[in-house]
Amino acid sequence: MNLGLQADLDNPAEFRFTRSMTERMGIDRLTGIIAFARVASLGSYASAARSLSISPSAVSKSVQRLEEHLGITLFTRTTRSLTLTPEGRDLHERALRLLREAEEMQQAAAVARAEPAGLVKVTAPVPVGVHLIAPALPEFRRRFPKVTLDLRLSDQYVDIVEEGIDVAIRVGEPGDSRLIARKLAPNRICCFASPQYLDRRGTPLRPEDLAQHDCVNFRYQSSGQSLRWPFRIGERVLEIVPPATIVVDSSDAVAAVLVAGGGIGMSPTYIAAPFLERGELVPVLKEFAFDRFDIIAFWPESRRGNPNVKAFVSFLIELCPSPSPWDKVFADA
Repeated sequence: MNLGLQADLDNPAEFRFTRSMTERMGIDRLTGIIAFARVASLGSYASAARSLSISPSAVSKSVQRLEEHLGITLFTRTTRSLTLTPEGRDLHERALRLLREAEEMQQAAAVARAEPAGLVKVTAPVPVGVHLIAPALPEFRRRFPKVTLDLRLSDQYVDIVEEGIDVAIRVGEPGDSRLIARKLAPNRICCFASPQYLDRRGTPLRPEDLAQHDCVNFRYQSSGQSLRWPFRIGERVLEIVPPATIVVDSSDAVAAVLVAGGGIGMSPTYIAAPFLERGELVPVLKEFAFDRFDIIAFWPESRRGNPNVKAFVSFLIELCPSPSPWDKVFADA
C-alpha cells in the first residue's frame, strides 16, 4: 500500500482535508476549462460572463488559474482583443469535445426523467421576447412548476449550441444543420398610424404616397441600417426606404411615436395588435401587408428527446395557433 495513503487513513481528519482539497482542485480546473472554452468561442471575457451569468473578473480569474496550472499561455492579450495561442487552439478543440460529451450525458439523464424539471434556457429577439414570450411564461410555470426559466433577450445572433441554449426563437430562415426548426407564426408587417395623424394629413392609398407623409423608421442596432419597407403588390414585392422624419432603434419606440401622432411607420402585427384593439393605431396600406420571414423555434439535435424542450416547444406551438391572435386583431381592424 502507498505509505502516504496509509498515513492519511491513520489520520481520518487529515485524509478528509486532503480529499476535499483534491476535489476542490478538480472542480476549479473544470470551471476554468468551461470559462476558457466560452471565452475562446465568444471572443471576450464580457461575452463569456454574460453567457455564464457570472462576472467578467470571475471568468478572467478562472482562465488565469487554468493557465497557471497547465503552465502554458492560452491567449495572446491586447487592449482590444484576445487571440488563441497554438496551445490554446488545441485545448479549445479538446474542451469543446469534453463539454459536448458532458452535455450528452446531461441530456440522456433528462430524457430518462420523463417529467419536465430543472432549468430551461431560452433566447429570443427583444420584441418577440417582450410581447409574445415573457407574458406567457407564468402560465408555463403553472403547468410545470418544477421548471425554472432563464429568458435571454438579444437582437444579436448567438450560437445556441456553443452557449448551451435549450430553445431559441428567431425571425428568419433556418440555416444551421445542427438545429431542429419549427415554424410558429408568420412575421406579418404593415404600416400603421394614429387616427389623429390621418385626420390631419390624410390617408395614403399607394406606397408612393408615403413620400408626402411624415414617416417613422426603424434602425437596426446591429448594422445601423434603416429598415426597408416591403409591400406586396400582386406577385412581386416592392421595397423602399421612405424619407423619415424620425428614426429609432427600438420596435416599441416606433409604436410609441406612432401612437403620439408622429407619422406613419411599419411594425409587426404582434406589436401593433394591442394598440389596434384600443383604437390608438389603425392599419395603413393594409392590402399591401407582407409576411416577412417567419417566427421560428429552434433547438439543438442533442435535445430532441429532452422533456423540458418538448414541453416548452409544445407550449410555443399552442401559443401561436393559425391564424395567430394578433393577426386576427389585424384582420378585423
